[in-house]
Amino acid sequence: MRDEDYMEIALALAREAGQAGEVPVGAVLVKNGDIIAKAANAKETTIDATAHAELLALQMAAQKLQTWNLRDLTMYVTLEPCVMCVGAMVNARLGKLVYGAGDAKAGAAGSIFDIARCPALNHQIQVEGGVLKKECSELLSSFFMNLRRDGRVGRRRSTRNRVGG
Repeated sequence: MRDEDYMEIALALAREAGQAGEVPVGAVLVKNGDIIAKAANAKETTIDATAHAELLALQMAAQKLQTWNLRDLTMYVTLEPCVMCVGAMVNARLGKLVYGAGDAKAGAAGSIFDIARCPALNHQIQVEGGVLKKECSELLSSFFMNLRRDGRVGRRRSTRNRVGG
């Protein structure tokens, strides 16, 4: 399979996440052509700020492979990862990161920060951006456009565990 094929799988996961009210981001981890793990954002569903697609996929892969060291894996993700996610990738010794849309507000693989390739850290990740960029960008843009249109931007989407009523 080609990079675009794996990104299409990540896009399908992202679409499902968007339909569930999550920011539409999907991630797929591949080793030697085999899909090891895949996940979509689940922050709203789980009420967990760390439930990003990338972190969930890293956790699944580590459990499946019974190692935290994911040096031989490539992650395909629809949106350039944030600082938290790239930090986890560095700690997991991820071999390669391929992302679709860049993130000018929170990207940590070259847009704002370049944690993935920071020479001061003990591991650097090979990075390739822009794979199916148009499709990934359009999915995110339409999701947020619909949120603004529906007046849901800035409102709390979940009332579970709400303190005081």
